[in-house]
Amino acid sequence: MDESNSQHPNIIDCEVVYRNNFYQVRRVDVDFGDFTKQYYVSEHAQRVGLVVIRGDDVLLVRQYRLLLDGLSWEIPGGGVESGENVEDAAVRECREETGVVCSNLTPLVKFHQGLDVVNSYCHVFYSKQFIETDDKLLDPKESVEYYWIPIEQCLGMIFSGQIADSFTIASLLSFRAIAPGLADKEASNNAETH
Repeated sequence: MDESNSQHPNIIDCEVVYRNNFYQVRRVDVDFGDFTKQYYVSEHAQRVGLVVIRGDDVLLVRQYRLLLDGLSWEIPGGGVESGENVEDAAVRECREETGVVCSNLTPLVKFHQGLDVVNSYCHVFYSKQFIETDDKLLDPKESVEYYWIPIEQCLGMIFSGQIADSFTIASLLSFRAIAPGLADKEASNNAETH
């Protein structure tokens, strides 16, 4: 599609209509020439997630989610605090939710969680190096419990609807897409060191 001929819309008005400690909502009026459109954009801090791998298992947390009115299966993650880099935020969120402290994070995937009216850029990492501490900072406002679940079972949970969180789905499918390549690379590295 040739975008050079498409007319770029003009923003007529933009106003913050709601703000709290976690996000803000802006009303944006846009002129497309033949018509105008009003958007309500929910703007959030950057979000991070961490796919933690132990053998063939993935670390998942259970958290209450209002829209489900129940517990959701998710990878550890959350918002990036002001002045914090995304890797440190991912490590902090995982530790807060599980007590697992990861190191040697590898970038997995970056994406916009929504492009219509949600402004939340996401960074996902994976790690196979971690320590499980007794210093669990589990907060019932954060996560309720956590489990190590085989990656193949996680895929089944996605397609059966047990895992409904889009952030977790995108992260697990991204990891699974590169996992065979990781196994080949690790085998090659191990062969070179022996």
